[in-house]
Amino acid sequence: MLELLAPAGSMEAVTAAVECGADAVYFGYGDFNARRGAKNLSREEAAAAVSYCHLRGCRVHLTLNTLLTDRELAGAAKLAAHACQIGVDAIIVQDLGAARMLRQTLPDMPLHGSTQMTVHSLDGVRACADLGMSRVVLGRELSRDQIAFICQNSPIEIEMFGHGALCMCWSGQCFFSGVIGGRSGNRGLCAQPCRLKYGWNGRADSYPLSLKDLSLAGHLREIQEMGVACLKLEGRMKRPEYVAIVTRIYAQALREGREPTREELEELDQAFSRQGFTDGYYMNRRGPEMFGVRQEGREPRELFARVRREYQSGEGRKIPVNLYALVEAGQPVQAAAEDREGRVVRIQGPVPEAAKKVALTREKAEGQLSRTGNTPYVCARVTTKVDEGLSLPLSVLNDLRRQALDGLTRQRTALPARRIEPYRPGVRYENTRKEPVLTVALREAGQLSQGLLDLKPALVYLPAWEGAAHPDTVERCRRVGVPVVALLPRICRDSEVGALEADLLALRDLGVEEALAGNLGIARRAAQLGFQIRGDFGLGVYNSQTLKELKRMKLLSATASFELKLAQVRDLSKALPLELIVYGRLPLMITENCILYNRSGRHVCGGVNQLTDRKGERFPVVKAWGCRSEILNGKKLFLADKAADWSRLGLWGARLQFTTESPRECVQVLARYQGKGDWQPNEYTRGLCYRGVE
Repeated sequence: MLELLAPAGSMEAVTAAVECGADAVYFGYGDFNARRGAKNLSREEAAAAVSYCHLRGCRVHLTLNTLLTDRELAGAAKLAAHACQIGVDAIIVQDLGAARMLRQTLPDMPLHGSTQMTVHSLDGVRACADLGMSRVVLGRELSRDQIAFICQNSPIEIEMFGHGALCMCWSGQCFFSGVIGGRSGNRGLCAQPCRLKYGWNGRADSYPLSLKDLSLAGHLREIQEMGVACLKLEGRMKRPEYVAIVTRIYAQALREGREPTREELEELDQAFSRQGFTDGYYMNRRGPEMFGVRQEGREPRELFARVRREYQSGEGRKIPVNLYALVEAGQPVQAAAEDREGRVVRIQGPVPEAAKKVALTREKAEGQLSRTGNTPYVCARVTTKVDEGLSLPLSVLNDLRRQALDGLTRQRTALPARRIEPYRPGVRYENTRKEPVLTVALREAGQLSQGLLDLKPALVYLPAWEGAAHPDTVERCRRVGVPVVALLPRICRDSEVGALEADLLALRDLGVEEALAGNLGIARRAAQLGFQIRGDFGLGVYNSQTLKELKRMKLLSATASFELKLAQVRDLSKALPLELIVYGRLPLMITENCILYNRSGRHVCGGVNQLTDRKGERFPVVKAWGCRSEILNGKKLFLADKAADWSRLGLWGARLQFTTESPRECVQVLARYQGKGDWQPNEYTRGLCYRGVE
């Protein structure tokens, strides 16, 4: 049966979700979840919520799905241990280091891979299974055919989003909020810059990054049939009434094996929408019609008031139980309660007396036992055997029923027996005292000039498709002794793997032995083809445990997240050689919707395309592999004059990331970082190297 997973940003939202039919809820508490801006729950509320949910047959998933620093991991371990102690059923994680910590400290706790892990292929799912996860949440951008393929072949459970807000960028790969405003989406504090106005030609007059909310109402039977384990509703930042409406509509439709009615669809729209809903990704129909903005209008007060009365009116979600009683002469009264999961509680009462006036009948006994009143239980069936001529106060039967149901409650809310081990960070690796080597990453083979090769960078990262299309470029590097590393796309769906594999095999024949991967799935696939893997920034290296995990996975090196301050990079225990981006336009978004095509209706990836925000800042938009768009920062990160700061961080490598630069500019930049000349950009930024993110 498809699990319906509902959001809960507050204790009232927990009640709303459970009373309206959720099979499971997810919430966060503490500072380590991807909706730190939600009200969230206190530790005491979390414990009460788990007990409340479990009594009513609802599971609880804890969100621990942000990137964590070394200093935060110990606190996260304590929070997770508390979650384990109060009976949380699973923990949702993004951070590879956090997953490693949880496997060590809570070996019996199920782990679910967050959508923030950017899992969008069967290889990615298998990589999560290798990490010990029992479920993974797929990216919202996948089509139904892609989801079905993954479900048919997955070794673990698949969860997908069914309703709620859509991010413009692939989850886990958005740095817009962090770079521009210092509030990191990967740390749970996204400021939602995609909902603001942008435009072209210097005018911010539209909303090209604001997607409508997702709604897969109308596809529920198909989703069940393809083998999805869990349908997730988004909305931890939304009010409880919204949670109640959306949960009730989806729960009733799933329970009754149908799709939502027209009236129910209208209620979904009233509860919240951005000029309607979209199923564009699911139906593999991308384009301008997927976009919309929230319309300021009158709050649906009557609808909200009605649903609020419904979920606050008492026990609306009753647990069916079977009740039994045996009243025999000369024997203590026997009573029992049994739920549908097979839990049984047996209670013994006093010995009945011979009746002097009115004898107890089976009908009276059954009527009394079945009165479950304002408890979470409802009597599905009552069975009694009552000998004739016996007397027993009805209060005794009431007491036996109460004791049996109380015992059932204790069983249903019993805490699982799980091991809790102390968190041990493990061995600390000393920083190397060597100067970091300079590496260069190119976007196009044409950026590689003889002048650049004459400066002898330690490595050239070249996109795999560019290298395969320009074997002469790879050969030129080989002749002068500059190794080429195949730069892999951060997004590569199963339908695209074949083309990428062909490029990688061509590069392997040219002598390329290493690949730079920013996604677990593509790293796994390249390793299977015989490449040694280096980790890119897309893997979210934010703490020392992530480096240890990547070392366990046999990576050659890793790239630190550019959301870390230099001091934080310095303090990482470097189990692997570590690289840092020290120059270039930092990537802000990678989008499945091609905003260049949406703008013009044509594929115009050449030339300069610049998105303008309401403050006049311009962001270059370039083509990403697979007909995607990549939005780059308007200012270049420039640290050549700060070499004294970044060269002492214990780095193996310092990377110059070339995107929009001409071949001549690439040479000038590398020369400057080698201490030659005085070139610098007209406009530049220090990025997050000194200010970091929240």
